[in-house]
Amino acid sequence: MSTLIKGTAILTMGLFLSKILGVIYVIPFYDMVGKENIGLYQYAYIPYNLMLSLAISGAPIAFSKFVAKYNSLGDYETGRKLLKSGLTTMMVTGFVAFLFLYFFAGPLAELTIDEKDKVNSVQDVKEVIQWVSFALIVVPFMSLFRGFFQGYNFMMPTAVSQLIEQIVRIVFLLGGAYLVLNVFNGTPETAVQIAVLSAFVGALGGVLVLFYYWRKKKPEYNELRAKSVESYDVRLRDMYKEIAIYALPVVFLGIANPLFQFIDMLTFNNAMSTTENAANSSIYLGILNLTAHKLVMIPVMLATGFSMALIPLITKYFTNNQFKSVNRTLDQTFQILLFLTLPAVVGMTMLSDELYHVFYEISEPGSEILAHYLPVAILFAMFPVTASILQGINQQKWIILNLSIGLLLKFALNIPLIRMFETDGAIAATIIGYVVAIVMNLAVIFKTMNYRSNMVLRRILLIVILNAIMAGAVFASLAGLDLFLGMDSKFHSLARILIVGGIGGAVYGYLSLKTGIAQKLLGERLTKYTRKFGF
Repeated sequence: MSTLIKGTAILTMGLFLSKILGVIYVIPFYDMVGKENIGLYQYAYIPYNLMLSLAISGAPIAFSKFVAKYNSLGDYETGRKLLKSGLTTMMVTGFVAFLFLYFFAGPLAELTIDEKDKVNSVQDVKEVIQWVSFALIVVPFMSLFRGFFQGYNFMMPTAVSQLIEQIVRIVFLLGGAYLVLNVFNGTPETAVQIAVLSAFVGALGGVLVLFYYWRKKKPEYNELRAKSVESYDVRLRDMYKEIAIYALPVVFLGIANPLFQFIDMLTFNNAMSTTENAANSSIYLGILNLTAHKLVMIPVMLATGFSMALIPLITKYFTNNQFKSVNRTLDQTFQILLFLTLPAVVGMTMLSDELYHVFYEISEPGSEILAHYLPVAILFAMFPVTASILQGINQQKWIILNLSIGLLLKFALNIPLIRMFETDGAIAATIIGYVVAIVMNLAVIFKTMNYRSNMVLRRILLIVILNAIMAGAVFASLAGLDLFLGMDSKFHSLARILIVGGIGGAVYGYLSLKTGIAQKLLGERLTKYTRKFGF
């Protein structure tokens, strides 16, 4: 268990800090451009994320596995040979992806925006997509360098470059938007264009960090290269074939969530055109795909670390035929994931009004969409974890099939459900698509590993009961606060979140320690401290 937790902590730290910054910056940016224009931002980033995933093609993880494999054989020459070729390849694929997104921005905007939309025009959407496309020139190049360092089990460059990339991006985004609006008296649409260009500027910051680490570590790597055993002289064609085998499932893992969002982006406005809220469809889509989505992804952050740490751990056990260790790891993974994710989802759902107010503004549709969308975070967390398990037990092909079926269901159901239930229809279609994909992943895991665990089912039931009790405490706390502390300002809403969140966390923590489930799941280190308090 310590291996899993340690691996998760190391691989998640930089990403976690980066993601936190990625949530916080939306607060001032939202205040600058307003709810009518914030949705324009997501029109750029969803196709960008898709093209980025395709341009990178799972390069960091695949490249790190390839380098680590040959390094373990004492062949440092092969990894360096691939680095030289791979950097050229990434620059080419990045530039091709940039050209594709830049020149197809117009047709994509025409598919996205409905004529009845009174918030954004086709030209607005086209321009923001073109501005964000420049980042595709730099980011794939950067991702390959990260993979090279990870192949040497050196995680610091990835963590630091991710953090610096995010900081530079946010400073440029907020500073640029402020100057456009308050110094040059520009329009909010122009401010959003500058904001999406920040992806390119941030990537340059990340590249500079990686070059710093490269110059620092190059002498050491050159020394290892000089002591390298005779090179296996692997042909580049064979290298790329091996990387493609590693990368394809990773690509599908990376683009799963953006693809579901992309389906919403293409179909939402068209489907909403027949509803009473047709004129506000862009605002609702902005809430669904950006403002609410940012908050929904907070409980999912842990799952990202789990999915990255699970692949090598389960691969190791499975390759060595240590099937009991595989099953034990599965037991721990499912329990810990639910133990940590479910209370966050329950608490945030019950505090959706306060959360939306603190991050954005008081908005009935905003907080309602957030409350309905938050439970989907559990599915967002489960899919990458179950898919990573499939990779670990050498069943990668099922990731592609299962996700494809989930996406087809989302695409088929999205328009009719949106026409019936508006934004809730899009959420329902996402739930159906993800549930089917996850159930199929679990079915393959259960069959391949002959995995059954009544103990896990009992523990999951206990976790659900603990969350139900916590929810009762949160509900009572909110009812009590309503008597003397309202939501008159963001400070008041933040105070409500801290008070109620503290009560809910204390109740859940006490019950978890009293029942012993926290100690069993989080290990001996926690037990060492809890014994001092009588648990």
